[in-house]
Amino acid sequence: MRILQKTALISTLLGSLGLGSSFALAADTPAAGAMSTAKDIVLRGDAKCTRCHDESDEPRILTIGLTRHGVKGDSRTPTCTSCHGDSDSHVDKTGSGDRPAPDRVFNKTTPADSKNAPCLSCHEKSFARTHWAGSAHQVNDVACVSCHGIHNNGHDKVREKRTQAEVCFTCHKEQRADSHKISHHPIGEGKVVCSDCHNPHGSAGPKLLKKNTVTETCTLCHAEKRGPFLWEHQPVSEDCTNCHTPHGSNITPLLKSRPPFLCQECHDAPHQAGNPVGPAAAGKYPGSPFTGSPSSGRTGRACLNCHVQIHGGNSPAGGYRQR
Repeated sequence: MRILQKTALISTLLGSLGLGSSFALAADTPAAGAMSTAKDIVLRGDAKCTRCHDESDEPRILTIGLTRHGVKGDSRTPTCTSCHGDSDSHVDKTGSGDRPAPDRVFNKTTPADSKNAPCLSCHEKSFARTHWAGSAHQVNDVACVSCHGIHNNGHDKVREKRTQAEVCFTCHKEQRADSHKISHHPIGEGKVVCSDCHNPHGSAGPKLLKKNTVTETCTLCHAEKRGPFLWEHQPVSEDCTNCHTPHGSNITPLLKSRPPFLCQECHDAPHQAGNPVGPAAAGKYPGSPFTGSPSSGRTGRACLNCHVQIHGGNSPAGGYRQR
């Protein structure tokens, strides 16, 4: 009762001084003063967001402070509004009813171009993303947030060797199956990852490869196959996938088929393994049940029994024989 009497007395005195309306406004809107004194928690200017969004949110949005996007000392660090827009109607919602959504949201119904716009406003200038426009991922409406976790605990799965393939295999299921075949790159072992060969943000080469050709990309690791050699094997110089399937095979080492059948895709007629040339060929085919003698071109390592330097050789004897 005494408090109400004192409040009424103060209102009467302020009214006589012409300050009654200001007092009433301040009394009716305590949040206005709270907003003016609120402090940023994670990012610059995030006070208007963090007065509602806190560490109890799910997903935990404040964990962005543990990522590169939360480094306050970097002038390039974005703010909440850099990605979600000013969102005034969302922040200043009054009355009953549901709160309007922020100006930009990143859900399944949002077009990929709208999701990517705030990311590309900063990241498009990077050399690694020069070829994003027109790339396979851009054309197929893959959004940045489809692969990258923005509000995370500092561990973006697609940027870590141990978990990167798990993200890529979400869409590339055929490659997931290949990676479990007998002969495969050590992807599951965490020694090789997709981005060692591919640039997911776009490339001038085929299949989003890091280099302009398959061979250039493969020889980043397989330098001993690069050459130059005295005797070049044209399929090797042209494209490694003429003989190999890079994501996995049940024929070692990553071969598309076994020799001599693989070799015979190009080397036919008199070049077939074990097929004699000239008069000796009449009525005979070494290695068949009619000869009784096995063909060195069809046993063991087949063609590779003699042609061991199949990627190219420097033997004075010519061909791809061992020195």
